[in-house]
Amino acid sequence: MEYGEFLKTKRTKIITSGFEIGRHDLNPGLFEFQKDLAKFAIKKGKSALFANTGTGKTQIEAEFLYQINKRENKPVLLLCPLAVAEQWKREVKNILGYESYIIENQNQIISGINITNYEKLHKFDVSAFEGVALDESSVMKSFNGKTRDLLIEMFKETPYKLAATATPAPNDYMELGNHAEFLNVMSRNEMLSMYFIHDSGDTAKWRLKKHAVNKFWEFIASWAAVLKSPGDLGYDDERYNLLPLNLNEIQVKSDYTKSGLLFNAVAKTLTEKRQAKKASFENRMNAAIKLVNNSEDKWMIWCELNAESDYLKKNITDGVEVKGADKDEYKKKAMLDFADNKIKCLVSKAKICGFGLNFQNCHNVIFVGLSDSFEQYYQAVRRCWRFGQEKIVNVYIITSEQEKNTINNINRKERDYEKMMEEMGKLTIDIVKHNLFDGEIIDTSYNPKINMKLPKWL
Repeated sequence: MEYGEFLKTKRTKIITSGFEIGRHDLNPGLFEFQKDLAKFAIKKGKSALFANTGTGKTQIEAEFLYQINKRENKPVLLLCPLAVAEQWKREVKNILGYESYIIENQNQIISGINITNYEKLHKFDVSAFEGVALDESSVMKSFNGKTRDLLIEMFKETPYKLAATATPAPNDYMELGNHAEFLNVMSRNEMLSMYFIHDSGDTAKWRLKKHAVNKFWEFIASWAAVLKSPGDLGYDDERYNLLPLNLNEIQVKSDYTKSGLLFNAVAKTLTEKRQAKKASFENRMNAAIKLVNNSEDKWMIWCELNAESDYLKKNITDGVEVKGADKDEYKKKAMLDFADNKIKCLVSKAKICGFGLNFQNCHNVIFVGLSDSFEQYYQAVRRCWRFGQEKIVNVYIITSEQEKNTINNINRKERDYEKMMEEMGKLTIDIVKHNLFDGEIIDTSYNPKINMKLPKWL
């Protein structure tokens, strides 16, 4: 084999495994930009959708599954976080008119659209499903996570796949690699070796090769669509212009002596941050309680510790707490009751209630503390501040002066996220508009510009 031919075999070939569908064959309940994204997903067969909250990922997921079921006449599956299933089912019925069924085990599978949550996945033989859609696919974030490994392995042979989330983590290339591996595009390790090198200062971190930056985003764009608003696709996005976010940082005093410090220093390490939270515990909780009890509005309170949610529940009027130890049925009821305006205040952690749910009926959000997870912060805010929200959302972040580093870290990650979405969007939108050709070739050619000089001794 000639060397040039050998190099051609090393090119990454993204193979389209779906099918063409006309716009007139899609549900008329979809907006035009949603039809574009549905066509993209159906034609690709295996793809990801990184679209902003409120842009209708639910409807696109439903259309993807409906069309596969209609063509193949085999069961399809929607996987989602706990309590999202009921909201997803309602929305799909009300907007698109499609029936879907929440199932608990293999014996309940029906020929149409089946819904279950990630926690119950182990109860199924997924070979029964012709297609799957992952709602909030950022569950694949973890490099060694059991959920990530289970999803990739179980759905390895599934013909049709769609992974949808609003927040691929900023500069978390592992998560993008996990998505690529789930979709049978390329393994995570192959992606890293092709486009990345280890950071010289930290071999546990990866950074893009300078000559591969554009090629990497073209590679991502070949199987993922990125959308911040319909305007990205050339549509009128007037109804998708979010009202301003009213962000309020409330700083309370900290009894730093309780954290074992001789002076009021800014917390840097994980241990110091935990100690800082304990040192300002009552002041942070009481500031939140005052806001809620002096108002008639709905409130969503996000906390980090069980002790925080316990304290808040005991002191807030008409407040309901959702903890990880609660039974699934209780969790689902509490979340849906809050969404249906039956509860004034819901208190929980972002990792429990912060993904997938729609709380547009609430426009007041409190964080009684922050972790360093931008994704959890972003998703928690977006439960309320999303397209379709009719009121200005007030967000209150209550921290002590010792926790400034955490806020700075979240702000930095938010800037990284905006940059990543902008870079992905530039390359992705044109491909979505032109509906990707089969067998897209991604060439990672390297064009050296500096002549190599041999040392004299050679």
